[in-house]
This record gives sequence, C-alpha cells and structure tokens, in this order.
Amino acid sequence: MRDPSTTQAQPIRQTRPNEQLLLGRYRVMSSCGTGGFGTVLTCWDTRLQRRVAIKRMPLAIRGVYSGGAATMSEALAEARTSSMLAHPNIVTMFDFENDHDYAYLVMEYVDGMTLTELLSRVEGGTLTADECAYMVRSLCDALAFAHENGVLHLDIKPSNIMFDRSGAVKLCDFGMATLASATGYGDARGGTIGYMPPEQIEGGLVDERSDVFALAVVAWYALTGDNPFAAGTAEESLAKIERGARRKPSKANPSLAGMAEEVLLQSVSASPSGRLPSVDAFSNELVFGLGDADEGASSIRGLLEQTTDDEGDGMAERDLRALPVAYRYPWLSGCVARMGAAAGSVLVAYQALPFALGDGPQTTLMGCALVAACAAAWTPLGSILAMAACVCALANGAQDATEVLLPTALGAATLAWWIAIGRSERLAATALLAPAVLVCPGAGAGLAAMALTPLRAAFTSVLAYLFALLFRACLASGFAAGPVAQDLLGQLVTTGTWVAIAGVAAAAGAAGAIDRWRGTVASGIAGQILGLVVLVAAQVVAVRVENGGIWAAPKWSAVAIEVLLTVLLCLATHLRGPRGEGEEVEDIHELA
Repeated sequence: MRDPSTTQAQPIRQTRPNEQLLLGRYRVMSSCGTGGFGTVLTCWDTRLQRRVAIKRMPLAIRGVYSGGAATMSEALAEARTSSMLAHPNIVTMFDFENDHDYAYLVMEYVDGMTLTELLSRVEGGTLTADECAYMVRSLCDALAFAHENGVLHLDIKPSNIMFDRSGAVKLCDFGMATLASATGYGDARGGTIGYMPPEQIEGGLVDERSDVFALAVVAWYALTGDNPFAAGTAEESLAKIERGARRKPSKANPSLAGMAEEVLLQSVSASPSGRLPSVDAFSNELVFGLGDADEGASSIRGLLEQTTDDEGDGMAERDLRALPVAYRYPWLSGCVARMGAAAGSVLVAYQALPFALGDGPQTTLMGCALVAACAAAWTPLGSILAMAACVCALANGAQDATEVLLPTALGAATLAWWIAIGRSERLAATALLAPAVLVCPGAGAGLAAMALTPLRAAFTSVLAYLFALLFRACLASGFAAGPVAQDLLGQLVTTGTWVAIAGVAAAAGAAGAIDRWRGTVASGIAGQILGLVVLVAAQVVAVRVENGGIWAAPKWSAVAIEVLLTVLLCLATHLRGPRGEGEEVEDIHELA
C-alpha cells in the first residue's frame, strides 16, 4: 500500500459561515475555492437538513448577459436538463437555480476528494495502472449513460472527478460547459485549456469523441503526472495538439508501453475521425491494456480510508460545529416553542378554569393537563384553549346582558387574531400569553418581533398588552365581568396607557423590521436591542404623562423583566442563525 501523505496537499480553505442564506435556503459552511467556472461552496440545506455542494457561476461575464436574453434562457434550460442525470457515477444534482447575476448548481455533497487532491496525496503524484483502470471504467460508465441520453460533458478534467470515502468515482459538472460557453465564461469555449479537443477550441461541432479526447488526457495525466497539452492559452494548446505529444506516456511510465499507450495516443488525435468512436470502445481497450480494475478499486479504497483517518471525519465535524444550534438540532426550536406555549397556556388556564368550570381542583387539573397536551401537540391550540377558558370564566361572572359584552369582545378579538395570525406561527401563542403570565404588559413585543412580520408583531403585541391588563383585573376581581370592565376602561381612558400601547407596537414593529431587513444574526440582535430601547422610552414617557409632566422612573420590575427577555431573545437569535425564506428550518420539523 502506498503512503497517501507523501506529498503534502493544500488544505481546503475554510471560511466563517455567511450569516445570510444563499437562495434563501442554503447556509454557507465553507468555500472549497474558486475554479474555472466559479466558486464551489459547501452549504447546509436548511429545508431538508443536509449538506450540499453549490457551484456558483457568474452569468454577467464581459457584458454577455445583457445582450442575449433568449440565448441565455435557452442555455439555462439546456444546462438544467443536462445536469439532471441519475447514475451511480454521476454526482446527483438536486436543483439548478439562477438569478440575474449567477447560476447555482446545487448538488450532492461528496464526502471525499477530487482526482487533483488525490494525486497530490499519493506517492509520485500518479495512479497505478490498476487504479487508473478502475477510474476510467467508472467514468466511461457515467459518460456512456450521458451520451445515450444525448448529453455531452465537454469539461472532463481532474477537478471534476470525485472519489467518495468508499472509493466510488463520480463525475460532476454536467451542463456547466454549455452554460459557460453561452455566458462567455472560460474563454467562451465552455471547457478547460489542456483538456479541450481542437473542435471545441475552434468552436466547431462536438460529439462523443470530444469527451473521449478529454478523458484520454485525464488518464494520461493520472498515469504520468504530465498533461501534454497544457498551455497558457487555447491557441497554444491547439498548436501542441496538432503537433502531437512530444513525449510518449511510456517515457514517464515504462509499464504503459504497448496497448495502453496506443489507445491513449489514438484518443488524443487532433482529428475526431482518428479517435476511438465511443467511450465504451475507449474503456474496453484502455482498461484491458492497463490491468485489473477490481484490484485498482481495492487500492483506491485503501488510499481513501487512510486520508479519512487523517482528516476527513474531523473536517466534517468542524463544518457541522460551525452551524448554529438550530441547524444542527432542528428539533430544538420546536421543543422550546412547545414548552413555552404549554407553560403560558397552562398558567392562564389554571387561573381561569375554576371560574369557568367551578367543579373543584380535580377538574381544574384535568383541564390544565388537556391544555398542556394540546399545546405540546400543536402550539397554536394551547393559546386558543387558554383564552377560551378566560372567556368562559368572564361569561360566568357576568351579572347582566351588558357585562356579557366584555367576554364576547374578548372571544371575538382572540378568534380573529388566532385565525389571521396565531394558528400560523408557533411562537405567537407565547407572545400573546407571556405578558399576562409575567405580569409585564410589554413582555410580548420582543417575542412577537422574532416570530412574526412587523405588522403582525405590532398587532399581536398590542393585543397581548391589552390582555395582560384584562387578566390582571380578572385575578383581582375573581373574573367578575363588571369590575373587570370598569378596571379596564379606567386604564384605557388615560393618555399614559395609550402611550405605552403605542410604544409596545412601535417596539415590536421596529424590532421585526430590523430583524428582517438583512435576515442576519446581527440584524436580529440589533432589532431586539432597538425594541427594548423603544419600549422603555415609551414607558418613561407614559409615566411622565401620568405624573403631569414630572419625569419619574417606570416600574423597575417590568423593566428588569423586559431586559432579561431581551438578553434571552438575543441569545435565541444567535442560536437560531440567519433567517431563511419561509423559515424552513422550523416548518420541516413541525412534528419534531
């Protein structure tokens, strides 16, 4: 067994994960560098909770995009079709997206290395004949399948050949050469200098034999460590191809003399008619001339197992540790939301159920257990049950038809909010009930800002503020509708109360707007801090209004609760990570 670490490889460049999501869905974990067609990124799919690789390629190269919308549309459609090939030796493509500036090829994450990286790790920088036979056989299987489906690769090169940790060979980047040619990227030919045949360099007709040429050059390079047609420009490479290789493969590797060398020389002929007609023919003849492909597969697996022991597992673990907690443990946010909703719903229901049912502590406990179970199963259900208990308690405490108006209004407002807002977001229930439970009317602003859009957050925080005032009056009067209505009206006729209500709405709206402005962790934390400042400032102004223009401190217990909640919400924002479109991280795990 050869030592795979004889030649030190360049490490993959690691980057700090971007705070914004790519395409509103993919969190960038690291960059694998910039290649011929753009940048390759290792990303985390927040919707399906898996690692993917994304190749991002600029579309606006040298002004090409602006002049040919139809051509670009056709190129994108062809590239999308070409990339969606399902074969064990072809990297699986999950999606193909584009915007005005970039095309994004979303593919399976191959936990392994490219041929370029493998050669940099093995002794002598080359593969053995058996190892190359295995690689060629696998690649030809992939290309034969693609050719049968009318798809050419046109950019076969070492960096597009992957080996996963089990030793399987995978060919990637189908469709990218077509797109690159349309955009003017990569010298307007769609391939890579040194691996393109003359007809591709000159912009002529290409067919299966163009891929045979490129694959032969790759095999030549893998066996000898030398690319006979490498050059600084396409024209220089073309001249080398037409002149012919100056040094035969057997000069660098004497074991190649004979059939293998003849196949390689024939397959890199400048004229397509001089090459083998298909990848099947190329595979049959070259693999026969090289040796035992099965033995080569075993050797490749041994090399990759050693590199895995050295670095592979640790790199994967580091990539995962770079993700926010919510991405690594997608069930966690659901558990926290359920616990919060269940706790708030039970605490409200516990106070209201004795007055709503009036059948003793056993009935109350059974009702609380039911509310908790419902909130745990589906968080929006807990809030509506808790509010229903309050409505029933107030209705039982009404002495005449006039007093029934209060529970009726509460029920109507709650039902309207629940249908429009509460049933669509898990944290909305906690945002509604937290102010009443914590005896702090402004406590729902930050939660609403984190969970809802700015307008919905503002409306929810106002409703939560009013319910906190009402619930406090209910506890003081034993849910007697008349005294509760008098207490509530007495507070609502004061200017200070409306200043505080306006402050709650402004705090929730501003915090939510800042959070969604960039969708990053930093903007989320900044929004929470701004919301706290607005909230406390409004309370200070409200106290001044109530005191006839005399400045005084607000209720410090309420401020302390709001500060503590802000700290906790900032921490939660950090653990949550950046926002995505539709908050897929949470939605996919609704039943987690």
